Amino acid sequence: MGGVASALVAAFALYAKLSSIERWVAFAVGAMLAVVFLDILPHALSDGATPSSLMAWVLGGVLFFFFLEKLVIWRHSHGDLTPHSQTPDPVHSAHDHHHAHQGHDGGRSGLMVLIGDSLHNATDGVVIAAAFLADFRLGVVTSLAIIAHEIPQEVSDFFVLLHSGYSRRKAFLYNLLSSLAMVVGGVVAFFALERAEAYVTPVLAFAAASMLYVAVADLIPALHRRFSLSDTLQQMLMIGLGIGTVTLTHALLHGGH
Repeated sequence: MGGVASALVAAFALYAKLSSIERWVAFAVGAMLAVVFLDILPHALSDGATPSSLMAWVLGGVLFFFFLEKLVIWRHSHGDLTPHSQTPDPVHSAHDHHHAHQGHDGGRSGLMVLIGDSLHNATDGVVIAAAFLADFRLGVVTSLAIIAHEIPQEVSDFFVLLHSGYSRRKAFLYNLLSSLAMVVGGVVAFFALERAEAYVTPVLAFAAASMLYVAVADLIPALHRRFSLSDTLQQMLMIGLGIGTVTLTHALLHGGH
């Protein structure tokens, strides 16, 4: 239940008075990039994955999520009653521009984050199951470590879902449901650990690809809509805070190594 415990931390923000979601989107960018490059990819390499095969899976994952986002856009556009060939109504155009400025993207980045986070949580479940099978105390320590390093990611995912247009209640609910994938991964690994371990590399790679794609393709362009000096400095500060949170968590868990 490590993923569930981590997701519950995000509940503190459920009814919080958030002054600016966009600031926390910047935090999410930093946290997600840090999780990809300081957590997921190094973990996959330490588990014996060859760099070439791991990066090939990441490349495939980025292309997959690009195609997935295209499908979501296509489905969303075909659900619009107004044909794209018609001249846009200035009132509706201004309304759409206002929502675009607010950062809502029809739920695309939120959907991809949920998929990637579910894959990552399932892999963490495999790791926890393997640790408990080896030694009970090792399993407890591993579970506590995973809970700790999941907290920044779960909180950042929560704000990405808000940025993507989800209500606070739905964002928390979906984040909690995706964390249950850790339980599924742990149960599967407990009964079929050897087979489950064979899929750890591609699952981790796809999880990394989802976060990398969302951060670079969806969230960073949204931050560029505010380009004043004060906005830029605030964004850099929040990105640094996201990276620092993940880095500090690693330092506390691994003694700085």
